[in-house]
Amino acid sequence: MKNTQQLSSVDYGGSLPVECVQDLASKNQTKIPPRYLRPEVELKPVSVLESFEFPVIDMTKLMIGDNQHQWHHDELAKLHLACKGWGFFQLINHGVSEEVIQKMKNDIEEFFKLPLVTKKAYAQQPNSIEGYGQAYVQSEHQKLDWGDMLFIRALPLSHRNMRCWPMQPISFRYIKLNLHYFPNIDTIKIVTFTKIFRENLDNYSREVQKVAVCVMKFMSRNLGLNSETLASKFEDGRQGMRINYYPPCVEADKVIGLTPHSDATGLTLLLQVNDVQGLQIKKNGKWIVVKPVPGAFIVNIGDIIEIMSNGEYKSTEHRAVVNPEKKRISIAAFHGPNIKGNIGPLPDVVKKSKAMYKTISSEDYLRFIVNNKLDGKSRLDHLKLE
Repeated sequence: MKNTQQLSSVDYGGSLPVECVQDLASKNQTKIPPRYLRPEVELKPVSVLESFEFPVIDMTKLMIGDNQHQWHHDELAKLHLACKGWGFFQLINHGVSEEVIQKMKNDIEEFFKLPLVTKKAYAQQPNSIEGYGQAYVQSEHQKLDWGDMLFIRALPLSHRNMRCWPMQPISFRYIKLNLHYFPNIDTIKIVTFTKIFRENLDNYSREVQKVAVCVMKFMSRNLGLNSETLASKFEDGRQGMRINYYPPCVEADKVIGLTPHSDATGLTLLLQVNDVQGLQIKKNGKWIVVKPVPGAFIVNIGDIIEIMSNGEYKSTEHRAVVNPEKKRISIAAFHGPNIKGNIGPLPDVVKKSKAMYKTISSEDYLRFIVNNKLDGKSRLDHLKLE
């Protein structure tokens, strides 16, 4: 992987700097600062579905070459119902190797173990959402989430800002600690070790992109379109990686890890890094706990797919809650269409019915999203036609 790429110069806006929540939590305070207390969030007992009730899609059954195979048709039908009725599903047998996933998990865990001063080297800059901090903080009085993030633009390559890509994995620290035992170690080898996080993230990014595009081909068929209709818009599109860290909180029932929202992107693939639950989705007015299936990606429809499908597939409001005793770590890969295109209902979809959403440029859409705080599905509502 190249260290430098041509960085997009377009300014979409950013987020105000705020205190590191991980550092705040490490001080063992018995009282949480008022700015994090969320009386409007009802953290009452939620519904816990049995694992068989939450949609689970098997990629190998979708990929069966014989289109007449019953497994293939049954799995297509399950995917269609999951996209229409849930907006969420868990994807198993997705084809990303355990080695690629485990390396990514290890590096993420190690990043958040770094001293605050080291993590701040990757802090967000003015007018950019990229880097270490929080997203969508638009005012000094806005309530804050109990969580930190590292956001990276991974694709296309021309949009990568390598300043935000950490160079501090555990293997590099091991070499530093033991240099005096190996005085003749080749300098080039040390440089190579510093790139391990970047290489692992690059590998993970490319593999997850393949999965997202493949899923979209089946979604496209279920919408009655050519299998390439959706995929063609996303194959050379945008991919952002949001690496989330939710520290434990002594008043976990009074804070929120991530404000209720629907994803503004097209398709999100979430990987649970450790075994602490925290994701909840809203269905029929109730919050439902998502129990991650080992080895699965949790996939959800974003606002862009809802717009493109003219409302047939729904993005779903979700949130992250906090554990009183344990940290939770996850990584979300967001997939959006090519920046040069427009976002609106697909022409072949609106042939069947009247367009329900506006059509705007991808650049205008991004500016609108970045500069508006999370608030349920309000951002999508703004784009609905009367």
